[in-house]
Amino acid sequence: MTPPFSAHDRRLYRVCDAMRLLSLSRSVIYELIRSGRLRSVTQGRTRLIPASAIEDYISLLEQEAS
Repeated sequence: MTPPFSAHDRRLYRVCDAMRLLSLSRSVIYELIRSGRLRSVTQGRTRLIPASAIEDYISLLEQEAS
């Protein structure tokens, strides 16, 4: 029997979840996706953002700040 996943185990986030994690608006999230700065995938009609893409975007921001 496997233990249930916690919030930290999530590998894919909906746009509304990414908005909260990054403290950005919906339009900014979609602009980042369009520009290629934030990777995303689709499953059916749902746009999902991998946890690794969020980490990569934060790293990119940190690199640009230094």
